[in-house]
Amino acid sequence: MLRIGIDLGGSKIEGVVVRLDEAAPTVLARLRVPTESERGYDHILASAHRLIFDVAAAAGLPLDSMPPIGVSMPGSVNRAGLVKNSNATCLNGRPFHADLRRLVGQPIAFSNDANCFALAEARHGAGRGHSMVFGVILGTGVGGGIVLSLEGRPDSLLARTWDGPQGIAGEWGHVTLDPVAGPPCYCGRRGCIETYLSGPAIEADYARRSGQQLPLRELEQRLDDPHARATLDAAVAIFGRAMATVVNILDPEIIVLGGGVSRLDLWIDHGPREVARWVFSDEFTTPIVRHQIGDSAGVLGAALLPREPS
Repeated sequence: MLRIGIDLGGSKIEGVVVRLDEAAPTVLARLRVPTESERGYDHILASAHRLIFDVAAAAGLPLDSMPPIGVSMPGSVNRAGLVKNSNATCLNGRPFHADLRRLVGQPIAFSNDANCFALAEARHGAGRGHSMVFGVILGTGVGGGIVLSLEGRPDSLLARTWDGPQGIAGEWGHVTLDPVAGPPCYCGRRGCIETYLSGPAIEADYARRSGQQLPLRELEQRLDDPHARATLDAAVAIFGRAMATVVNILDPEIIVLGGGVSRLDLWIDHGPREVARWVFSDEFTTPIVRHQIGDSAGVLGAALLPREPS
């Protein structure tokens, strides 16, 4: 029941070796290295390859017979095997999945980082015991992942991600709110939800209103600052409209929030009320909760990937 998980993030690549059991995974080794995406595709590929073997060695595993490997990364893969929709743009259009498998010399399971976050929370975190979990990433980007339990059983062993035929299931961050006048998005469109609810977007909205730069973590502390209040009110209003669209389509049993921006209290304190304003129902009872696993949910979800049913 040993697994290796790799989480390719914007600032770091994290690797773990875990022992899986029903109660909770046990981390046997953990390593982190900087992503340094500015150094390009080949550097990231080499770093991920090296980290797999380094974390295996740190756990005392034989390097000629390693356990199953899963990788969490931004974006998805198209039918030609090339990465698409990654905010680590040097990966886009490149065969990262095939290249890493070739270097490592064994099969590797891949999934989107938001899917891996949702999978970890569904099996071992805040979403445990629910038949459908929608995991939300609010950070430097905005993403989402869907986890379903097979045969309707909320069992941690049976829960698996739903990727969809295009590999974009759950990508609510790129639903377009204003395609004409909205802020430009790295995806090439304008007005994506990510351009309003990501950390940089919220900080930019405050700067536009106040003429000052302020870190996101300080906004909620400025109770007497009308610009901070206006920025946060606008953000939670957009969150409500955007999340209501997800609820109208999926009607998940629970919504689990992760990412650095999820630490703001307004999503929990005021988010349900704003979603209820727009949802196609006379009631809204779906819990909106914070993650339980924390920053390591992505790498744990990656380690869980090879265990999924085919």
